[in-house]
This record gives sequence, C-alpha cells and structure tokens, in this order.
Amino acid sequence: MDNINIIAAILFAIALAHTFAAKYFERLADRHSKHAGLFHLLGEIEVVFGFWAFILLVIMALAVGATQAVEYAESRQYAEPMFVFVVMVVAASRPVLDTVKGLVATIAALVPVNSAVASVWLGLALVPMIGSLITEPAAMTLAALILAPQVFRQGIPEWLKYGALGVLFVNVSIGGTLTSFAAPPVLMVAATWQWDSLFMATHFGWKACLAVIVNATVITFLLRSHVGNLKQDHAAATELAVPWLVRAIHLLFLVAVVISAHHPVVFVGLFLFFMGFTQAYAQYQTPLILKEGLLVGFFLAGLVVLGGMQQWWLQPIVSSLEPTALFFGALGLTAITDNAALTYLGSLIEGMSSQAQYMLVAGAVAGGGLTVIANAPNPAGVALLRSGFNDASIGAGGLLLGALLPTSVAALFFLVL
Repeated sequence: MDNINIIAAILFAIALAHTFAAKYFERLADRHSKHAGLFHLLGEIEVVFGFWAFILLVIMALAVGATQAVEYAESRQYAEPMFVFVVMVVAASRPVLDTVKGLVATIAALVPVNSAVASVWLGLALVPMIGSLITEPAAMTLAALILAPQVFRQGIPEWLKYGALGVLFVNVSIGGTLTSFAAPPVLMVAATWQWDSLFMATHFGWKACLAVIVNATVITFLLRSHVGNLKQDHAAATELAVPWLVRAIHLLFLVAVVISAHHPVVFVGLFLFFMGFTQAYAQYQTPLILKEGLLVGFFLAGLVVLGGMQQWWLQPIVSSLEPTALFFGALGLTAITDNAALTYLGSLIEGMSSQAQYMLVAGAVAGGGLTVIANAPNPAGVALLRSGFNDASIGAGGLLLGALLPTSVAALFFLVL
C-alpha cells in the first residue's frame, strides 16, 4: 500500500491545484463551446475532490484489486458530508430563512446606522457566531443567503466581494468555537481531550467574538457606500406570509437535525419527514437547494476519500512541532487539508501538552477561511455565492487573498490574548 499512499498524496496535490485552476476552466468553457459542458464540470469547485477521489479508487482497483478499493471506500465515515447536505437544505428553507432575516432586520432597525449596512454587518458577525448553536454549515448557509443580494452581486467591486467572502469564511470558522459541538475541528478533539462548552467559551469563544467583530466591522466599513442605498427587494411581496406554526416546525426540524448530527440514520429520517412537510405546505416554500447541497456533499465525500490516505505524512509533521510552531504549522496546513482532519490526527498523538492542544486547534480554526477545503462549511458558501462573481466562479487565489487579513486578525487574537 506504500505506492498507493504516494499516489494518493500526488492526487491530493493535483486536486488542490485543480481548485486554484477552477476559474480557468470556466473561461475555457466560454472560449470552446464544443466542449463547454466538460469545462463547466471541471470548473465547479464542488466537483473537484469527488472527481479525483474517483480517479484514486479506479487506480486502487487496478493496482490492488476492486475488492480492496471498495473496502477502502466503505471504511470511510461519510456522516459529515451527509449532515452538511441535510442541514444546508433545512436551514435554507424559506420559513427558516425568513425567520433569521426577520431577526437581522429587527436588530438592524435598532442600530443608529443605515439599516442595509447594519444588516450586512450582522450577516458577517452575528450569524457566524450563531453557528456555535446551530452548527457552522447551517450558519454558513444562512449568512450566504442573507448576504448574497446585498454584497455578492453585480455592481460590487470584485476585490471587495473576495474580501467579504474571506471575512465570512474566517468568521464562520472561528464563530463556531463558543461551544464544543458546532465547529468540526473542535468536535474531533472535544471528547478525547475532555473539552466542554465552558472550556471552549473561556479559552476560545471570547477571543473569537472579538476577532469576528473586528473583521466584520472593517469589511462593512469598506462596503458601506455600495450597500447603503440598495433598493428594497419586492420579490417577496407576492409570496404568502409564512404562518408562525410552519416556521416553528421548520425550526424544530433544524434543531432536531443539529442534535442528531452524529447519527445519520436519525437525521436522514428526519430529512425525509421534512421533505414531506415541505410538500404538504408547498405554498409557503421556495425551491429547496437540493442541487447545491448535493454538490457540497459530493465535494466533502471526495475529501474524505482522498484525505483518508494523507495521515502517513501529515501526522509526523503535527507530532514533531513545538506549541508555537504547531500553531503556525496548523494555520498553514489547514489551507491544504480539512481542518477537522488535521485536529483529528492531533487527537491521536499520545501525551500532547495542553498548550500544544490549544495551539493546534487555534491554528486550525484561524486558518479555516484560507481555501475552499480548509473548513467543511466553505464549499457551501462557494455553492451559494459563486453566481455573484465574474464568470459565476470563485477563484481560489482570490479567496486566499481575501482571507489573509481576517485570518491574521484571528491568529493574532488566539495567539496573543
């Protein structure tokens, strides 16, 4: 299997490079109409890791046999991709979204600034921190849908959209650290290291809140002249008002899905009931984001398959670093690996000091906005917001540049305070 491990590492590197080249494939699609469909497929970031995971399984089947390849694929845990798909669809349903939008609008009306500007700030600050209660993928979904018509649209400078995207991704990554169950990288170590929500709030949460506020305030200040005079969207005027009981039932579905996040049989069953409920009260619904959710689930499943064979080179790096070096190592490594996978490898290391544990998780969550693969909710944000960018595609390089400043703020707060 040594050769397969090397091949898997090479394919992982190719997949990572592919995410940076995704925007180029979209441009090729515009230039070569004969093969536009293929180039559009290769240009969808959500497809990248699933595509290269399939290539890995084909190579494994040819090299060591189809049985071993299937056994490896079946040995992976797909609860997280399944959960992200389900929670995205439920959180994006109209009754839930309208409820959160109403909350944001009510708070924005109380703030002595332009309400559009205030709502953007709340979408970049309050909603990511709510992720500590409803999980980060749900927070990313709600924040993206709230911000899309205000920030991620034509007419906003591209550099500002990338700056806002970087802030959103970083704030969601750190905003889930107020509790021990919402952020995937925290969840990987919480039980092993006996970190409860009180520990998270006192060691990570308050620092994360400060960083979230700073990041959201800076980018909102830069955006203020572009969102302050938005015309009111009257599209919802023709829709039936959602009764409070329907909203309450949707929120209960969301809560139940979050509570059962570690039990796929339960949350998938709840999702089927949810689908039936939306059909029964279709007059209060908008189309569910099934396609976007499935693409994100496919991306994460591919990351699970490819990432499962990277332990042989990742774990020695993590185990060899001193606490401060580990912080910066985790900050950099999380950009090329899923931060939950990185902290999981750290949880397997025997005798890691409490300082090293803190540095590993702090670096992993601080770097969670640098790339699409850095944090599990990021593909959800890409799927929901890419239509607002040029070529209807989000460039990995633009995201990296947009996330550098908010990442630095988060890193500074976690490292110094």
